[in-house]
Amino acid sequence: MELHLYLPQMRMSMPDIVERAVGAERAGFAGFAMMDHLAPPVAQDTPMFEAMTTATWVAARTSRLSVGHLVLCDMFRDPAVLAKQAVTLDHASGGRFELGIGWGSQPEELTTYGVGDATPRVRVDRLAETLAVLRLLWTGEPVDYTGTYHSLRGAVARPVPTAPIPITIGGTGPRTMELVAEYADWWNIQIGRLHELDRLRPRAGKARVSLQQMVTFIPSEAERDAIVATAQRRFGRMGANGGLVTGNAAELTAHFRKLADQGIERCYTWFTDFAQASTLEAFGEVVENLR
Repeated sequence: MELHLYLPQMRMSMPDIVERAVGAERAGFAGFAMMDHLAPPVAQDTPMFEAMTTATWVAARTSRLSVGHLVLCDMFRDPAVLAKQAVTLDHASGGRFELGIGWGSQPEELTTYGVGDATPRVRVDRLAETLAVLRLLWTGEPVDYTGTYHSLRGAVARPVPTAPIPITIGGTGPRTMELVAEYADWWNIQIGRLHELDRLRPRAGKARVSLQQMVTFIPSEAERDAIVATAQRRFGRMGANGGLVTGNAAELTAHFRKLADQGIERCYTWFTDFAQASTLEAFGEVVENLR
């Protein structure tokens, strides 16, 4: 199993974000992923940075981590612009950019900011067209495309990617699973649907399976009670259905090995202490254990 650090780019400065990315790289994490919202869900007044710009800055300040998102909202970007952004980041990072994309987890955000139709069918159909356009544009050949939401006439996007850009798609709906099977390298299943993995897995095609896991790391038993209390106060609502796991290095190693035995090949770890430097350093033991 490979571990990626998931870090929502909110409530911290850009140097703070870079510090955590560098710490994750030093601890042996394979990748770094952020969110994509115009305002943070459930915390709309909290400052946060734009997703693609932040990814560019993180890629510039690291050397080994793959960099991406869990996941970009399709409605926020025209596919021709997104295709160009992704290839630019791919070249700038030496092939370390991964494209995580979905049809939006917060439909009210689309209405608030006037960026698109919040109807589920419209969003998933638009995502399907975006994925088709990306695939065509990344060939570097002239593209003609006529869809309901996107239209291109002799469009050319160059340079082409240095190598195929990995695509991550999350979700479990019937139409989403069709898109996973057709386009995705990684399928991110919601942890609340993990019990359905065996049933859904064949519908994901050749896509490998990833999962987001919130983690409370316990560095010493003397600190356990206080750390757990703080985590519960901040994120207790996410503890249902396995959303939040708590433990020391040995306990977390056992937890992630169990997930690996179920077929999970990548976990996006989201730390309840906002990935403090000491936590990332200590968690490096878990990363090493899972290699």
